[in-house]
Amino acid sequence: MNKWINGSLRYNATNPRYFTDDSGKSIYLAGSHTWAVMQDMWLEPQPRKNMGYDAFLQMLVDHGHNFLRYWQWMQTKHAAWSETPILFDPQPYARTGPGTANDGEPKFDLSKWNEPYFFRLRERVRQAGDRGIYVAIMLFEGWSIKNSSTAQESSWGYCPMNPANNINSITDDVTIRNGRPWNFFSMNCPQILQWQKAYVKKVIETVNDLDNVLYEICNEMPHTKEALEWQTHICDYVHEVERSMPRQHPVGITPEGTCQDTEELYATNADWISPSCGPVFEYRCNPPAADGRKVIINDTDHIWGHGGEVAWIWKNFTRGINVIFMDPWEPIAGGNQRKSWLDRNVSKNSRYYYAWDPLRRNLGYTVELARRMDLNACIPRNELCTSTYCLANPGYEYVIFLPAGGTEGVDLRGEKCTYEIEWLNPHTGITTNGGGITEEEWRNTVPEMTVVGGKRYLIHAPFEGPAVLYLRRREITG
Repeated sequence: MNKWINGSLRYNATNPRYFTDDSGKSIYLAGSHTWAVMQDMWLEPQPRKNMGYDAFLQMLVDHGHNFLRYWQWMQTKHAAWSETPILFDPQPYARTGPGTANDGEPKFDLSKWNEPYFFRLRERVRQAGDRGIYVAIMLFEGWSIKNSSTAQESSWGYCPMNPANNINSITDDVTIRNGRPWNFFSMNCPQILQWQKAYVKKVIETVNDLDNVLYEICNEMPHTKEALEWQTHICDYVHEVERSMPRQHPVGITPEGTCQDTEELYATNADWISPSCGPVFEYRCNPPAADGRKVIINDTDHIWGHGGEVAWIWKNFTRGINVIFMDPWEPIAGGNQRKSWLDRNVSKNSRYYYAWDPLRRNLGYTVELARRMDLNACIPRNELCTSTYCLANPGYEYVIFLPAGGTEGVDLRGEKCTYEIEWLNPHTGITTNGGGITEEEWRNTVPEMTVVGGKRYLIHAPFEGPAVLYLRRREITG
């Protein structure tokens, strides 16, 4: 494993907004994820396409990321966002027949594993760990299934657990009102539940010895009481399986999408959660300060879909929240057919869309800064600056974000000591030392390299646009 990974992540009693490891330090997570990291995805009848996983990992390293969300697609064919059929391979089960599945290939035997699938899973997670990148393995993908109908031309129609596609004599009925297969994400299908748990156990056995692993139960399952109960049950099962194994890894429960009440997720047994937008889109516009009830990983997937803003990264960072960006580094197959992914006539489903590179760079800036800080002692302190975006250990270090730049107020009355001044320009990545701080009555001064606490100050960004101020007590080194 990489030097940044020192054992498996675990609960951090010192600052539960973050995980910790054998180092005892708080581990802040930030990075990118894209759809084809595990399975190849390509449009029918075009040639099969492999995304170039090594190049994607190198991009994460080059941008300083340390976190990757690992997609797992549960169908061999079809996706709700594309009129053109999309193919997904490999799958975790052996295709033995007898009989033919809905995609024209031999039926699956759910009791027999497709070992090359698990070899790929393990190797790719290990490769990420060798580069200092933690991986949240998605166990189930809910968005495609929940948007299916009972028609053959749907994601559920091509799922290996669909009775039409396997030889395992499943009689469970996954359909509910309107014919949607939402009972797949419930306790109402006991046969399917046992096959689901067998798959989860196989995944755990495949990667348990790797330190850079987290688990995510499901991506954007239906927003029902039954689905949340199912996620909680699977979460308990992961913990149960790992309890007797060498390593235990954090398990996450993520939201239905844009609408779910985050309090529902807080009430689960998950070790970490991703919120939805919230009642007034607060997790998109003004993220509430993390209070330590759960580790929060705010994901642009659940907030925008295709989207994100540089300011959003720093707002989350100063509120004690980990972040991840759904990155079209490998554009999703068929995504250019989706009008909501267009910016005028330019597709956001592109590696080179103008807004994506600044996001990638600033994710890395937060990781680099977090490694310099004592995050065990830093908590969100909205009241210490007028922008309200402040992560601080008063008397020792402060990170303050100015979303519009300009002038804001900061309260350094906590302790009279000397702080070194450092500014970061999020647009350029350039850091400058000194300047930009005056006493409460504004006056022009020669830029100073330090500021003395015990007073209120006005801070004025020394460049145009959003700005990040880092104040560090001079006596702190390392």
